[in-house]
Amino acid sequence: MPFLLSQQRSRSVAVWLFVLAAFILAMVVVGGATRLTGSGLSITEWRPVTGAIPPLDEAGWQSEFAKYKTIPQYHLLNRDMTLPEFKVIYGWEWGHRLLGRLVGLVFLAPFLTLLVLRKVPRRLFWRCGLLFGLGGLQGLVGWWMVSSGLSERVSVAPERLAIHLGLALALFVLVIWTALEAWYGEVRNASAGPWRPWTLVLLGGVFLQCLLGALVAGTHAGFIFNDWPLMNGEMWPKDYWAGSFWMTLAHNQASVQFHHRLGAYGLSVAAVAVAILAARPSSMLASQSRLAAYGLAAVILLQAVLGVITLMAVTPVWLGMLHQSGAVLLLLAATYLAWRVRRT
Repeated sequence: MPFLLSQQRSRSVAVWLFVLAAFILAMVVVGGATRLTGSGLSITEWRPVTGAIPPLDEAGWQSEFAKYKTIPQYHLLNRDMTLPEFKVIYGWEWGHRLLGRLVGLVFLAPFLTLLVLRKVPRRLFWRCGLLFGLGGLQGLVGWWMVSSGLSERVSVAPERLAIHLGLALALFVLVIWTALEAWYGEVRNASAGPWRPWTLVLLGGVFLQCLLGALVAGTHAGFIFNDWPLMNGEMWPKDYWAGSFWMTLAHNQASVQFHHRLGAYGLSVAAVAVAILAARPSSMLASQSRLAAYGLAAVILLQAVLGVITLMAVTPVWLGMLHQSGAVLLLLAATYLAWRVRRT
C-alpha cells in the first residue's frame, strides 16, 4: 500500500496509541464511578449520534426522567428520586458515553492523519484496523449490557458487565502492546526461554482477576462480607453454593467475592515468586526485564492492600474508582513485563 510506511517503527504512531490508552483508562474509571453511583441505567435509549447532546431545557429533562420512570430500577429503588437527583446520575452515564465517543474520535482522526502523512508502519496497519473494530464492538456490547437492566432487573447482568469490562481491558492491552511495537520496532528472534510463556500466563491471570472483580461489582458483593481475612468470621462463606455452577460462578455474592479474594492471593504469590526468580543471576534476564518484574510485584501487592481497604470501608465511590484504576495499571505492568521479556 503506497500510503504505508515501510520502516518498522513510528514514534508518532506510538504517541497516538499511548494517548488512546489513556482515554481508555479514563473511560474504565468513569464507567466504574457510573456503576458505583447507580447511574448506568439512567439513559434508557441507545442513540449513538443524537445522544451526544444532553437535554437542553426543562421539557427535555422531564422527557428523559419520564423514560427512566418506566424501568424497574426506578419503581423498586428510586421512587422518591427528584429531578435534580436524576440529573446527577444522568450526568455520570452521559459522561461515560461521551468518553466512548471521544475514544472513537481519538482513534479515527489521528489514524487517518497519520495515514496521509505516511507515518503508519505497514506491519501495524491491519492491527490498527483490528483495534478500531474492537472499539466499535465495545459500543454494541455496552448497550447490550445496559439493556439487561431495563426490563426485569434493577441493575445490569453481572456476566454482561464482565464482558463489557473485559473487552475494554483487552483493547487496552492490545493498544499498549502495539504502541510499544511502534516505539521500539519489531522484535526479531524473540526469546523462546521459559520467561516468555510464564509472563503471558501471569498476564492472563491478571486479566482473569479483573473479570472476577467485574463480577463482584455486578453482584454488588463489595458491600457485604466487609471483614478480612475472614468472611463474616468464617474462612469459607456459608452461602458459597448457590444451587448451580453458573449461579455460584457469576450471580452469588458470597462465592463471587470469595473467588476474587482467592485470585488476589494467588496473583500476589505468583508475582513475588516471579520477582525472586528474576533477581537470580541464572534468570538470564536483562536489567529492564528485571525491573519490570519487580514493578509488577509491587503493583500487585499494593493493589491487594487497596482491595482490602476498599472492602473494609464498604466500597465508597472514591475508593472503588481508585481500586479500579489500580486494576488497569496492574494490567499495564503485566503487559509491559510480557512484552519486555520477548526482547531479551
